[in-house]
Amino acid sequence: MLASLHAALYNFDQDTLEVCSKEQEFKSILFSLCYFHACVAGRLRFGPQGWSRSYPFNSGDLTVCANVLYNYLEANPNVPWEDLRYLFGEIMYGGHITDDWDRKLCRVYLEEFMNPSLVDDELMLAPGFAAPPNLDYSGYHQYIDEMLPPESPALYGLHPDAETEFLTVTSNTLFRALLEMQPRNALSGEELGQSTEDKGELMLCPDMEAQQSALSHDAVPESWSKLAYPSTYGLAQWFNDLLLRCRELDTWTRDLALPAVVWLSGFFNPQSFLTAIMQTTARKHEWPLDKTCLTVDVTKKTKEDYGHPPREGAYLHGLLMEGARWDSQSGAIVDAHLKELRSAMPVIFAKAIPADRQETKHTYECPVYKTKTRGPNWVWTFRLKSKEKAAKWVLAGVALLLEA
Repeated sequence: MLASLHAALYNFDQDTLEVCSKEQEFKSILFSLCYFHACVAGRLRFGPQGWSRSYPFNSGDLTVCANVLYNYLEANPNVPWEDLRYLFGEIMYGGHITDDWDRKLCRVYLEEFMNPSLVDDELMLAPGFAAPPNLDYSGYHQYIDEMLPPESPALYGLHPDAETEFLTVTSNTLFRALLEMQPRNALSGEELGQSTEDKGELMLCPDMEAQQSALSHDAVPESWSKLAYPSTYGLAQWFNDLLLRCRELDTWTRDLALPAVVWLSGFFNPQSFLTAIMQTTARKHEWPLDKTCLTVDVTKKTKEDYGHPPREGAYLHGLLMEGARWDSQSGAIVDAHLKELRSAMPVIFAKAIPADRQETKHTYECPVYKTKTRGPNWVWTFRLKSKEKAAKWVLAGVALLLEA
């Protein structure tokens, strides 16, 4: 963050700071814009928890935004906060963004960093780092050196565990690369050659060779994974998960009744099951399906506490929370424990209600994904209770996962 923030500021000079007639507003917003740029660029290294996809943010986005800022401040008697946020978040930086949840993240960053309190009061850009007072160009660089806290995911709005996940993924990628650089074991090819001496050597086809390589590296062969559900597991864990899914479906087909608690993670297509909950309830009460929504209530119980399903809806288990945790005592999302990258959720009661009866206050729209790679693996959105501002969980990349 220290290097990125200095680099962002190096795109300008003292003349830039003095160019606008609304000098204080221009300088405050420009510095906040530099911090925003450092955040969106720096989040890329945290993988899917940072951004669902990789985006080519660059210094050109920042300099164009600075020009737009100057033009809008000169043309308006008051700071057009909403217009500026829209231009920066939806057009300049948002022009790179293709994922709806990433677009929301970009929008929330700007709502937190660019509002009237930036000029009127002391705005905190990060824990322990306030927006600077009115300074000259060298003063801003000095302020960064003296006041910016030590590097941590908190500077980007993320939980400290995001660093652990980043380092773990980096280490695994390194070791996987080293493993793949090892000389290939040609033993199977030699055996084939020896057993077919009269007919000549038989060579492995590219598909068989790729499958053999995947099996030797504890990876799921592509010929299997392209026919299966999304998963980030290694071969051994993936195969065990496959057996559990088959066992779950086998148990269900034996008595052909809804299980007391449904293992949502075990479905090939979990969206269909959640849609079915809405359809059956809407049909029962004669509600229009397009005016019906799914609401969830996180219980304080585990799977074993239930002996039969609810009269409407379903009890769900198997979900994990990343970026935060669920506190059963307060019945709300709270900060995750250190070194607990993903925590298991209690049983969740999902039911359908008319859309106009859904509770939206003090809630966080939490995306549900099939795997930690997020992006195209989105399943649904669960509104979870929160005593904190929803913006905190958006910046922390909090999501529910169906697979660890």
